[in-house]
Parts: sequence; C-alpha cells; structure tokens
Amino acid sequence: MDQLPAAFERAGNEESWAVADAVSRVLENSEELHSWRRRLLSACMKGLVAMYSSNKDESKQEVERSMLLRLEELLHMVGEVDPDDWYSLVKTGLKYRYRDEAFLKVLNVAFQLLYKKESSLSQ
Repeated sequence: MDQLPAAFERAGNEESWAVADAVSRVLENSEELHSWRRRLLSACMKGLVAMYSSNKDESKQEVERSMLLRLEELLHMVGEVDPDDWYSLVKTGLKYRYRDEAFLKVLNVAFQLLYKKESSLSQ
C-alpha cells in the first residue's frame, strides 16, 4: 500500500485515483487515514508537476482539471503540504499555467489554506 501513491503520480488518470478513493473509504475510521491522505496529496502535486512539465501546451486539460479538483479537496482535508512538493508545484505551475484560470483558482485556495497564521508554511 505504501507504493500506491507513487503509482498515482505517474498515472494521472481517473481509474487509478478510483483505487485511491477505495483505499480512503476502507481507512475512513482508522489512524492511518491522515497519513494516507498526506501521501495522496504529495502524489497529486507531483503528478500535476509532471503533467505541466510534459504537456506545456495544455493538451490534457480534462485530466488536469480533475487533478486540480482532487488537489483542492485534499488540501482542505490535510491542511499542510511538504514544502518541496509545494515549491515544485508553484514554480512549475506558474511557469506553464500562469494563464490557466483553474490552476490559478486552486492556487489561490491553497494560499488561503496554507498561509493562515497557524500554518507551518507561514512561519
């Protein structure tokens, strides 16, 4: 189960994330759920960075949109990110998607969540 999030980074499709949703439902009332969601959040950010780097022309907008929605959902649930993953997402996203309204919307939501006073990134 520890290798699953790494597979989601590469896959970037809804079928693979359906597996992640199923695992999340199984872990719903367990102590492992938060750790699982943190790994999914990291995989989602890394997947978006990989998509942005390889698809500079925005040819896979549908997949990117679903990943951005998943990112926003996970950010609300987890409330914190790995600083290296965050840096890569912001840098690559702004480089290749600075005009993409969906990306900018999710980035704004992420700023609101991550840079509130009690957040580790705001210090």
